[in-house]
This record gives sequence, C-alpha cells and structure tokens, in this order.
Amino acid sequence: MSIRQFRPRGDRRRGISRSRSLLLYGVLAAALLSQIAYPLVHGNLLRIITLTTVYLGAAAMLLHAWFSYGLRYAFTYLVLAFAIALGIEELGSRSGWPFGHYTYSHTLGIQIYNVPLVVPFAWLMLSHPILMAARKITHHWVFLVGGFGLMAWDLFLDPQMVSAQRWTWKVVGPNVPFQPNIPLSNTAGWLFAGMGLMAILHLALPKERRKHGANFVATDIFLGWTWFAGVVGNSFFFHRPGVALVGGLVYGLFLAAYLFNSRFGRPDDL
Repeated sequence: MSIRQFRPRGDRRRGISRSRSLLLYGVLAAALLSQIAYPLVHGNLLRIITLTTVYLGAAAMLLHAWFSYGLRYAFTYLVLAFAIALGIEELGSRSGWPFGHYTYSHTLGIQIYNVPLVVPFAWLMLSHPILMAARKITHHWVFLVGGFGLMAWDLFLDPQMVSAQRWTWKVVGPNVPFQPNIPLSNTAGWLFAGMGLMAILHLALPKERRKHGANFVATDIFLGWTWFAGVVGNSFFFHRPGVALVGGLVYGLFLAAYLFNSRFGRPDDL
C-alpha cells in the first residue's frame, strides 16, 4: 500500500491587466506602509495614520473582490458587510451586547449615531480575506471558521485601539488574558458576531471567481501581514508580549489551517 500526497491543481485563470494589478498592489502597499508608520508617529498624525490604514486596507480588499469576482460581487459585499457591521456596532455600543459595554472617543472621525464611520470599514478590511480563507479551509463550516478568524484578528486590534484611547471598556467579569482593560465578553462577542456575518456573506456571495480575475496573492499578503505586524508590533514596539503570544497563537492557528489547505488540499468531509 502506498500513500500518495495530494497537491491541489494550480490556478490556471488568466490574471488581471497590468493597470489593475498596479492599482491593486499600489493601494495594498500604501495600506501596509501606513501600518509600518503607526508605531513611529504620535499625536494627531497617529490619528490620521490610523484612519488612513483602515480606509486604504478596505479599499485594497474591495478592489480585490471586484477584480476577482466582478463589480456586482464587490458592491454586494460592500453593502452587506458595511450594513451588518454598522448594525452590530450600533447595538453593541448602545446595549452592551454582544461585546460588553464600551464607548468610542471622538478621535476616529465622522460618526453615524455614535459609531465612527471607520469602524465598519475595519470590518470590511478583514472580512473579505478571512471569508476567502475560510472557504478554502472548509466546505460546510465557513461561518464557524470565518467567525474564529475575525475573533482572532480582534485579539490584535482591541489592545492597540484601547491603548491609543480610541475606545474604552467597562470591564465586568473576567478579562482577556494579559489585557485587564478588555473584557472576555468582547472575544466571545466577536466570535458570535463574526459567525453571523460570515454566514450571511457565504450564503449571499458567489463562490466561483471570474475566468480572467485576480489570484489570492493580495489577500494572502494581507492575512500574513496581519499576523506578522501583530506579533512584531506587540513584541518590540508596544511592549505587550502577552498580546503577541495570545494573538499570535490564536490567529496563527487560523492562518496555519489556511496555508496547510492551500498547499495540500482540503479533505472532502470538511
């Protein structure tokens, strides 16, 4: 008896035009450079860099959605993800459910009924690549894997924003490990809210890409950079080794599952 290693067939789709490729990777590079600048600046410039990073990241992922799946897909994704994220944030900031009680500062720019406009765009920025990865990992549990991915990303996001006083928490009950200013309910809330968002997006958005469309290099770079920046930033710039450890392990588990399935293929029963 022999065991044959399965390797998925390569992507044979024709790529996008040079101009579209330059636009996509130019915006993505600008988003990553903004993140690199984040720990190096202070004051109002830091606030501007924070907003710029999110809007550029969201723009890059929306461009990838458009160039991979078409304009209709990208528009549907934009409307659904933005509306759901805004609705969850409005509910959360007013009722304390599902995340816990928190308050946004006025440093994040324009607000929609007390929720900064940039916040739903932060959801947009990561929901697209995480949905792509979750669909690669599993057939039947996309909502669960995708929700886990969003929860893992927030283990990097929340400590950074709380430290910068972009929002504050009323901590009742247990806190996130190594983060006394963030309640554990926030992590649970991200898991359940993320599962709901991923379930809707997975059902509403088509799975087949365009014949002449972008590959997954841009989303892979963004997912990998999120892990790298979270671990390195918290370890060496923000002096939060506990955040680097917890976020690195949890988000790393999601990323490792994606990379493994991309390299070796997915079992049919997942």
